[in-house]
Amino acid sequence: MIRTQISLTEEQMQALRRVAADRGVSIASVVRGAVDEVLDREDRRARMREALSVMGTFRDIEGATDVGRRHDDYLDEIYAEKIHAK
Repeated sequence: MIRTQISLTEEQMQALRRVAADRGVSIASVVRGAVDEVLDREDRRARMREALSVMGTFRDIEGATDVGRRHDDYLDEIYAEKIHAK
């Protein structure tokens, strides 16, 4: 682990002490957990931005333009075809 130093307000430190005591863990553990939550949230946001950036850039190979609205219908058709092919 890498040791670091941060400055907190008195209120933040008191709240951290309470949370750590309630959980029965160290303040460092609470801080690490909070950092993990922030990093995870940012990672999810980045993945969502990436996914949204490609929306509408791909075309259906058969030319369908309503796949976003009718995707369940298309899946039903595909599954029905597979069942009848057996």
